[in-house]
Amino acid sequence: MSKKEIIARELESVPEKDLDALLGFIHSLKWGNADAAAPALLAESSLRKDWLSPEEEAAWADL
Repeated sequence: MSKKEIIARELESVPEKDLDALLGFIHSLKWGNADAAAPALLAESSLRKDWLSPEEEAAWADL
C-alpha cells in the first residue's frame, strides 16, 4: 500500500471538525512553510471554541 493510500484511508477517520486544520496543514506543506505554520495550526483547535462564540461574533460584527 502506498503512502497516499494510507493517508487516504486515515482521512476517512478524521472528524469533520478537524478537516479545516488538516487542510491548512496540507497547504502549508505544499507551500514549504509547515514549520512556521505549525504553532498557529495547533492553537486554532484550542481557540476555536472562543472564536465561534456568539459574544465574539457580536464583537466583530461591525468590522
